[in-house]
Amino acid sequence: MGAGHDGAAAELARRLTADGFAVDRYDLLDLLPIGLGRPIKAGYHRMLVRAPWAYQRIYSSSERAGGGGPVARALLRAAEDQVLRALPADTGAVVSTYPGASQVLGNLRREGRLAVPVLTYLTDFSVHPLWVADGVDMHLAAHAVPAVQARAVGARAVKVSGPVVDPRFRPGTDEERLRARVRFDLPRDVPLALLVAGSWGVGPVRQVARELRECGAVLPVVACGRNEALAARLRADGIAHAYGWTDEMPTLMHAADVLVQNAGGLTSLEAFAAGLPVASYRCIPGHGLTNAAALHEAGLAVWIEQPEQLKAVLHDLIGGPLGPQQRENALALFAQATDRGPAAEIARMHQRPLPHPRRSARSRRTPQRLAVTMAVACTVWGCAVGAGVMTTASRSSPARTVGHGFDLDDLPRTHSHHSASEEHHS
Repeated sequence: MGAGHDGAAAELARRLTADGFAVDRYDLLDLLPIGLGRPIKAGYHRMLVRAPWAYQRIYSSSERAGGGGPVARALLRAAEDQVLRALPADTGAVVSTYPGASQVLGNLRREGRLAVPVLTYLTDFSVHPLWVADGVDMHLAAHAVPAVQARAVGARAVKVSGPVVDPRFRPGTDEERLRARVRFDLPRDVPLALLVAGSWGVGPVRQVARELRECGAVLPVVACGRNEALAARLRADGIAHAYGWTDEMPTLMHAADVLVQNAGGLTSLEAFAAGLPVASYRCIPGHGLTNAAALHEAGLAVWIEQPEQLKAVLHDLIGGPLGPQQRENALALFAQATDRGPAAEIARMHQRPLPHPRRSARSRRTPQRLAVTMAVACTVWGCAVGAGVMTTASRSSPARTVGHGFDLDDLPRTHSHHSASEEHHS
């Protein structure tokens, strides 16, 4: 469900493997019964693209309700046996990097069917109640802001352990900046704004790219993820520097002067590690808005809420005092992540004796060795969201809700006020 949660899991796995652990990675969608994973992912994607207002409505209502409804709970229950069968018998700890997996694992732990520690690594800066599951032994947060939010929605144990980012993301030198611009055929002496929209390339990306170009403060460079159609449309719009999927994001960040993002996911953390100032602008609904608020509260990314603020904020980030202050805050975030950060806490939990949970009749004990299983979850909640659209989005036909498409700029704005009017965490 986007590359951010997978990226966090991959980096945790790399660190744990380097520490001598055996690591297995699983995607919860692959473990759902009767092949439900693929349609759930497709439905969630289509909602973000074609009915973002509905996603905002359901995200907010489930936030107020403290989690998912009966449909989500039933789907998560259906995944429990398959998850247990997937875990090797000598598993010593299980880590989730997505809310759906946390719910499954927490329930297994609470009922005594899983006898080893379960940890959740909070990849987002805002914490929806679905992130927090009874039975999870430890919640690991990148910063104090998500830690506070996790405690507020009922997490029983939370530790600020720092962010998880590929070590290729680091501040670049002037020489690396020049080489990066040559590599991507970018102008050498023009301020560049790297516009990102996640691995799916969702949000009003074309509109933002035009606004960046027209404000006169920067030249937009757009990373469209796997949305090659969006990259082609941007080039047709006259945005010359638009790219599809690339494994050279560290190089692109070395080339840029500022990053503009709309979801607050892993790319923002990568920019922090690279010393690149970050602005949140025209964020996608749901977690995009709440992450923008949380990052702003943490002093790590400025949230541009009005188009008329765009030019002045970009100038302040590139040539004024705001950019250096953000860079200092961001690099301090990584400096505080000592002792290998979350991976070290996972290792400690693996070695720590815990009270045996209440065991059900189906529970079985397994031997432990240095093995950590990574439950890289993709959201069963997405299926509940899809079902919710059909029941709550009374002004949208099912055909429109699940219609194909990739570009929010092509959509009518009939329902856009729903996203803007919803409250958000801070």
